[in-house]
Amino acid sequence: MRLALAEAARGQGSVEPNPMVGAVVVRDNQVIGVGHHAVYGKDHAEVAAIKNCTQSTMGATIHVTLEPCCHHGKTPPCVDSIFKAGLRRVVVATTDPFPQVNGGGIQRLREAGVLVDIWPESSDIAADAVRLNLPFFKRVKTGRPFVIAKWAMSLDGRIALASGDSRWISNEKSRALVHEIRGRVDAIIVGIGTAMADNPSLTARPPGPRIPTRVVIDPRAELPLESILVRTANEIPTWVFCSLNADRARLEQLYESGCKVVELKPDESGTIRPNDVLDHLGAAGMTNVLVEGGSRLLGRFFDDRAIDEVQVFIAPVLFGGPASYPPIHGQELRPMEMVSRLTQVRRVQIGDDTLVTGLVSELWTG
Repeated sequence: MRLALAEAARGQGSVEPNPMVGAVVVRDNQVIGVGHHAVYGKDHAEVAAIKNCTQSTMGATIHVTLEPCCHHGKTPPCVDSIFKAGLRRVVVATTDPFPQVNGGGIQRLREAGVLVDIWPESSDIAADAVRLNLPFFKRVKTGRPFVIAKWAMSLDGRIALASGDSRWISNEKSRALVHEIRGRVDAIIVGIGTAMADNPSLTARPPGPRIPTRVVIDPRAELPLESILVRTANEIPTWVFCSLNADRARLEQLYESGCKVVELKPDESGTIRPNDVLDHLGAAGMTNVLVEGGSRLLGRFFDDRAIDEVQVFIAPVLFGGPASYPPIHGQELRPMEMVSRLTQVRRVQIGDDTLVTGLVSELWTG
């Protein structure tokens, strides 16, 4: 199953909104076929592994990281391919929460006389299989995409100097990794403050398997028409989330420039709720989104309990001066026993920088 999990990860960025799935066919304790879901709408992992087999599959066992599907979607049901291949046993890492599957694949296999074993939920294998597809699981269970909050900061916890200058905190290797991450997500989200201060392009360079939609949360429709985001809106999808009471002329100008303008009801303070934005992105089929700031936007996502994972690049520099730019400028005050603690924390050294990643402790449970 470890081989199947590694194989599944090869589909990252190319199969969404489908889950990443890997499969390994075994006969007499020898691997005879390996495959993964490589491209959305193409062969699923089970079919790919069966096609790649070097000998007959009759009576063999297939190890698959997610329950085989039993419904017609872009492709026929995987359980049918298992039947046709004559496989006698299926080992599943975790079940599929998708309503049209959700145990149905396992049931159909067992009804047809195929032996099915499922890894215990408490096992490392099952945990790793769920972790691999947390974005898929979240969107299926909540309708919202998985949210990664990313920022670079100094060793003393600032994402910019007091002057607002933030280029560049992290090193070139870290910035290259950020572009890789961008190329695997469905959307990159920034606030209007960041959009106006940095005039970013919000693209992956070089391009990755996905072209992320650029999303600006802009309650008053202030995004400059001469900004890179607006000027390239006809080439790269650009969505601007504005409040219902934004200036109509400005909304029309953004629309005519090629932006998709989404109007949402603001909260009492006049800002847009992050979870309202996520509801809209999830309904559009988005699975992974990257929030890149600024600090007030990250603070609103944090206060709305909308962050699932953090990726923080820490550079060995000290800014000093007034603490004008903390990474998360939220409004909610929490006692120490209720602070967000990360789980599954990983640390990676990237030159002199340190990348810390982890899941937020109040991660949705579905």
